[in-house]
Amino acid sequence: MRTANSWAAVVLVGLGAVVAQSFGRFTYSVLLPAIRNDLDHSNTVAGLLGTTNVLAYLVGTFVVASLTTRFPLLAVLRSGFAFSLAGIALAAVAPNVFVLGIALFSMGFGGALIWVPSPAIAAAAVGPHRRGLAVGAIGGGVGIGIVVTGQLARVARNRSGDSAWRDVYRIDLALGIVIVIAIVLLLRHSQNAPSRQRVGGAGFGILRQMPGWIPITGAYVTYGFSYLIAISFLTSRLEDDAGFSEGLASTMFTLVGIGAIVGGVLMGVVAGRFGERRTLVTGYVVFAIALAGVLTGVVGVVAASSVVIGLMFGGLPSVIIGYVVQNTSPEAFGPSFAAATFAFGLAQVTSPQLGGLIADISSPRIDGYTSPAGSRSCSSPLLALPSLAPQRPAGYPPDALRPEPRMGSGPFRNSVPVRTTGQGSATIGV
Repeated sequence: MRTANSWAAVVLVGLGAVVAQSFGRFTYSVLLPAIRNDLDHSNTVAGLLGTTNVLAYLVGTFVVASLTTRFPLLAVLRSGFAFSLAGIALAAVAPNVFVLGIALFSMGFGGALIWVPSPAIAAAAVGPHRRGLAVGAIGGGVGIGIVVTGQLARVARNRSGDSAWRDVYRIDLALGIVIVIAIVLLLRHSQNAPSRQRVGGAGFGILRQMPGWIPITGAYVTYGFSYLIAISFLTSRLEDDAGFSEGLASTMFTLVGIGAIVGGVLMGVVAGRFGERRTLVTGYVVFAIALAGVLTGVVGVVAASSVVIGLMFGGLPSVIIGYVVQNTSPEAFGPSFAAATFAFGLAQVTSPQLGGLIADISSPRIDGYTSPAGSRSCSSPLLALPSLAPQRPAGYPPDALRPEPRMGSGPFRNSVPVRTTGQGSATIGV
């Protein structure tokens, strides 16, 4: 079988992330005001619906930690599309909050099955020195999906009002089916036979063998809380409190997507030059400043802040995931990343509900949520980065495999890539 350029495999994985994350999660964020108005419920209920989605994502990461040791990564990824597309289809006809909640749960569960294997499949498709770029490109796929969704929401609501939110899900479903058909027919990934190792504690036993696992997981948890509470209520904040029109608020959401398209690749390059620790600390501070910019309600400031939020939204997880890819074996990546994502999911479970509650009880409505999001984005996990030295597990790659020291200090200094032998490969079948 002939194979096309390996970067085409990365593109397909990125399109899969569009279905998992952009359609399965962030479509709800941009449609939140319309859904809330059409189904006539409060911000607290809106937050509860968002929590349902991330709770399912949390359950999915717990399940996928075991699945990735028993089945090939590509098989796990494909299975996730069944849940994601079923959820999107149900949302497209949801008559009430209860049915929409079931749909969001299905999307969240499927999203975890798609997302966790994606970085390893994309990284295996390219050379060792380009794996960070491949992981960042997946984030770019999510950004493209956000741009598409934001514009779909703007056009649909301008033409048909709040009730048009179901039409957006219908279009997402049609696009998702085309993407999934392409992935099933074209994407290939070869790897060693799954280890069938028993994974306890959602994969944390394997994650703990990775150098620097405590600060990198802490950074991922902080990101999970901060970005979701900000993204979920961005359009609601702008429409309800800043007086933005539906179209203008959707445009700001689209700007987040534009930033996310380049954020993953850009931050990956920066991390390669200055080190993960410096990149993450700086990125979280910039993220907090951008969140404060949204509160001004000034169109120009909000527009610039939205782009920066998108850059950090796409870039911060790419740096974190890239670090995990570089410091785990192909067999250990699935359980390790699933464990980190499980901790990340725990933070996400609390944030939409907290944001909705604050939105209902505070005035101005959304000012209360951005402050904790911004402050947490610069909180304790980052302060711990310079002081927590990684503990190298017994039998970890010997000195001959260690790279020259990189710039920076702390747990991310002198990161040790694993052997490239047996990494597997991802290709496009033609």
